[in-house]
Amino acid sequence: MRTSAVRRTVFAASAAALALLVTACGGSGDEGKSGDGKGKADSAASAAPADKALGAAELEKAALAQSDVKSGKVATKLPATDDITEDQVKSGDAACLPLAHAQAGVAQGEPAATVKRSWTGEPVKPSEGTKPEDALLAALDVDKMLINLASYDGDGAAQALKGLTTAAEKCAGGFTATVAGEEMKVVKVATTAAPEGGDEGTAITLTVAAEEDVKAPSKIVVVRKGATLVSFSAVNLAAMATGEDFEVPADVVDAQVGKLG
Repeated sequence: MRTSAVRRTVFAASAAALALLVTACGGSGDEGKSGDGKGKADSAASAAPADKALGAAELEKAALAQSDVKSGKVATKLPATDDITEDQVKSGDAACLPLAHAQAGVAQGEPAATVKRSWTGEPVKPSEGTKPEDALLAALDVDKMLINLASYDGDGAAQALKGLTTAAEKCAGGFTATVAGEEMKVVKVATTAAPEGGDEGTAITLTVAAEEDVKAPSKIVVVRKGATLVSFSAVNLAAMATGEDFEVPADVVDAQVGKLG
């Protein structure tokens, strides 16, 4: 790995990337597989039944717990700086606001109740003799996700998901947003393979201008199950510095979606 990339990693971890990471996926606490996301979401939205919205207590039971995953740490209480609210998210283009909300872990539309979790993976310990710059990147090669469960009355969950997929289409060329006072410039929006396990879903990759010469992926996975919409906003610290791609931890997504019944 180039030395300049390592320097960017250090600065990204301490400043710009961490600021984006915090707004995107939260921090500490108490300790997508097949199909076309766009088509699946659009076709199901019009035919979605009027499901009963879950209350806050029911969402808490359905939300991810530490015992549900084999690795990483689940936080059930997010600090205020990580718990971004709707009024803290602005977009230069109103049509792109649903994407900014999803990236920041804010629920879509007007849910009846919401619950948040965060999950942080574990870095792989470098082998003996690894170069210092490679060891640094290995330490930063950690996936982090903010998980938002939201329940809606009637067909609100289906409509909220449709709004997100529509935003991905309209904002494919990028957009700008401000999240908790931090500016975010997205240069590209791409819909990728949709997840399975729910009634419908979508997966979206935002290419973010993390540094002047680095464009990094920030990923969103959303699944609807009945009247509940669960969204995952995922980033990887090393990817923020290098621009390399990363995979959303499928086992965590599957564990959370599985708890929705």
